[in-house]
Amino acid sequence: GLKSTDAMVQQIDYAPTLLDFAGVKPDPGMQGVSIRGILEGKKKSVRDAIYYHYYELPGPHMVKRHYGVRTDRYKLIHFYNDIDQWEMYDLKSDPHEMKSVYDDPAYAEVQKMMMSRLKELEIKYKDTNPTEKK
Repeated sequence: GLKSTDAMVQQIDYAPTLLDFAGVKPDPGMQGVSIRGILEGKKKSVRDAIYYHYYELPGPHMVKRHYGVRTDRYKLIHFYNDIDQWEMYDLKSDPHEMKSVYDDPAYAEVQKMMMSRLKELEIKYKDTNPTEKK
């Protein structure tokens, strides 16, 4: 039957997953990972954070250019181009992202950790200058 999961997966994981089921090794240049273990109930997750970059403005969603990182509890976002604004959300206490806690002293350690994760993932996904024109 169908199962649901809270695991953080991305579209980039689809191709490596299909290749895994087909018994084919993914190309080393592919950024995603197989989620076969999650689908088969053998794994709970394949990553602890997701990096994303949205730069299609104007686009169907009319969202300003931004990039960020999301963990199971926090989300750090940097809007750029015509603005330079950082936001961070505690998704446990604020699941609808209504009040940014960026620069809130109570979240100083979390913010430091999220900035560090953001930099790590920028390097991993070769997006080390995310505010450059795409």
